[in-house]
Amino acid sequence: MKLYTKQGDSGDTSVVGGKRKKDDARVEVFGSFEEVNALIGKAQLMAVEEKSGTDLQKDLERIQHELFDCGSDVADIRAEAVRKVYNSTVEWLERRIDQYTEEAPALKKFILPGGTPLSAELHLARTVCRRAERELVRAGETEDVPAPVLMYINRLSDYLFSAARIANSRAGKADVEYERSAEVFTTEQDRKNKK
Repeated sequence: MKLYTKQGDSGDTSVVGGKRKKDDARVEVFGSFEEVNALIGKAQLMAVEEKSGTDLQKDLERIQHELFDCGSDVADIRAEAVRKVYNSTVEWLERRIDQYTEEAPALKKFILPGGTPLSAELHLARTVCRRAERELVRAGETEDVPAPVLMYINRLSDYLFSAARIANSRAGKADVEYERSAEVFTTEQDRKNKK
């Protein structure tokens, strides 16, 4: 089998159920999913090198597979398509976010991407994930996109934020606080204690 097909030479690409132009909103979305996936792949390797925990390494590999599922669900434009991303997929991400948030030091101010190389890489993946989410919303303005995929991508950026903080915490590095940030992440108990 040859790697190149020459089918895209005129600017078209195949999706399940038809052809699309390569600048189609849907195609832009799974292009951004690929970018996020590549950045997460690099972060996963860095997590191994930095000994950031097998839980984080396994999470990132699982997320790579789930990003392929997201791309598949967005690419399959048939009404009868069997979907791969469900609410339970989103709920797993939420549980991981909650666990990492509990493990990390309390967050009070906005933070800058940085600290360890792994943390910076996860923040970079987060920003590309946010772009993918915006593109997915735009695509949804003209045609149906699977709701669980939109939920998943929204939670994924939160997961990447919490994972970036865990990478710093486990390496003994403090998050880099934005120096002109007010204390924006306060709990009700924090507010009561200030009175």
